[in-house]
Amino acid sequence: MPLFPTLPIDITGNRMPSAAEHPVRTLLSRRGLLAGAGAGGVAALLAACGSSGPGAHPGSAGAAGATGGRRGGLITLGAPTPPTALDPVTMYDGTAIALVQLVAEYLIWLDQDFQLHPALATGWTSSEGGRTWSFTLRKGVVFSDGTPLDAPTVKASFDRLLDPANKSAALSAFASVLAAGGVAVSGADTVVFHLQRPFSDFPYLVSAGNYNALVLKADYKLGMFAQRPIGTGPFLLDSYDVGKGASFSRNPKYRDTRTPYLDGVKVVFHKDAQADLLALQSGAIDAQILSQADLVVPIAGSGSIAVDKVSGTGLSAFTLRVDRPPFTKKEVRQAIAYALDRPGVLTSVYNGVGVAGNDHLFAPAFAAAPKDLPQRAKDAAKVRSLLSAAGVGNLRFTLSFDPPSKAYALVIQDQLKRVGITVDLDQQTSEAFYGGNQETDTPWLFTDANLVGWAGRPTPGQFIIPMVKSHGAWNGSKYANPVLDAAADAYDAATDPAERRKQAAIIARALHEDVPVIITAWSGAVRAYRSDRVRGLRAHPSAFLDLTTVSRV
Repeated sequence: MPLFPTLPIDITGNRMPSAAEHPVRTLLSRRGLLAGAGAGGVAALLAACGSSGPGAHPGSAGAAGATGGRRGGLITLGAPTPPTALDPVTMYDGTAIALVQLVAEYLIWLDQDFQLHPALATGWTSSEGGRTWSFTLRKGVVFSDGTPLDAPTVKASFDRLLDPANKSAALSAFASVLAAGGVAVSGADTVVFHLQRPFSDFPYLVSAGNYNALVLKADYKLGMFAQRPIGTGPFLLDSYDVGKGASFSRNPKYRDTRTPYLDGVKVVFHKDAQADLLALQSGAIDAQILSQADLVVPIAGSGSIAVDKVSGTGLSAFTLRVDRPPFTKKEVRQAIAYALDRPGVLTSVYNGVGVAGNDHLFAPAFAAAPKDLPQRAKDAAKVRSLLSAAGVGNLRFTLSFDPPSKAYALVIQDQLKRVGITVDLDQQTSEAFYGGNQETDTPWLFTDANLVGWAGRPTPGQFIIPMVKSHGAWNGSKYANPVLDAAADAYDAATDPAERRKQAAIIARALHEDVPVIITAWSGAVRAYRSDRVRGLRAHPSAFLDLTTVSRV
């Protein structure tokens, strides 16, 4: 998200954005850590506001979904050892997030189909042209220690996230939208957010899509969650050992008396994805929390292993510096875009899990995504024509990237070679690629051409604002277009779906024409499990873990 609010120091002494603050929060990527999610837009917001029944649990199908499961029993899940502390405020890795989500809850849940569902909030409304948002809390909710949930408690949770001293991984999500001091209460059951600017997608920022936005007790102390794991969620954390795993039991005070179905959950940590996969194949675990498509898709259907797939909004941005030759000429950038075989990228890089991209930042999962923009496809004749028009003969450039993008870099090199374009590969360590001075010389923002893996975001604006708006904090292409800037502001402020689609079309056409970044594919997510043991387990675009309606077979 924009403007690095906190820049931790790595072991080399470089100032680096954290995994939550720079784009590479990689729960959806081949690295197997975490992201945000896609979003459904205003229509989904309005629909969600009406779903306030007591059974509308986050992540489930609502009240109707909470029927028919087998009650009782335990399941065992495997996961990589969490590299970050089990702390809701600062965590940014997939394992820690999934574990905390079993214990603590959000105002709103973001499900696997990009729809918002009431959780601790039953409804929300906006006023002042989208600058003020009011959330009504669900009545009768208590924390696992019996403390009632109220508006001051929710306010304290968001004040904690907005305090720069706490270095929350959520802080960057609120940048330019919500600042410290912007949260108020109105009575015991209404929380009011006063925004810095109109932002019609704000409910997504207080949903699970902003995964640190969990509601905790007012007296929560940073770093103490594993020792004092109190939440309003469906499970209790009974034990946690960072070297081994965790165990959970059903929360008897959970607000939905029908769920969860399971008596408990055991989580076993493994040193790497391969060890986790072997545990699944051998039957040592029943399912994975984080699955890698390249490992599990090939074995789907073997024995009792099933793999659930879901669309997502993660992407790898192939960024071209528009202020440096040869990419100063639009025709050169377009030629590269026409040289790429997008179905081939999707198959070879993403194992077919995802959808084709069209060189703009509106994933098909976003409600406002344009549907009438012709899909760009490989066209060797078009490549030659564009390069000729640009006066470029033998095009050659260097592509910089870090190890998680190696497979994509090799595919780009091979596909461009087939149309006569030479690509020299510059693989750097992740520390070097994201290191250096973030304002002047960090490779991921200042090399001529590079690959950056962006984890999924709740709203398209969270890609557009930092990546392609003029002077955006993460604008590696150095692209500047006043027309796009104005449309981006209008999109964020609009509440009418038709107006949002209109502005989205302006943004998408500009990016598709100017090609400061090439988007060949939007990645999806997978989750593997043993179908002879587990029922109801789903993949999630952000690898979130909802076990409320999961049961033993």
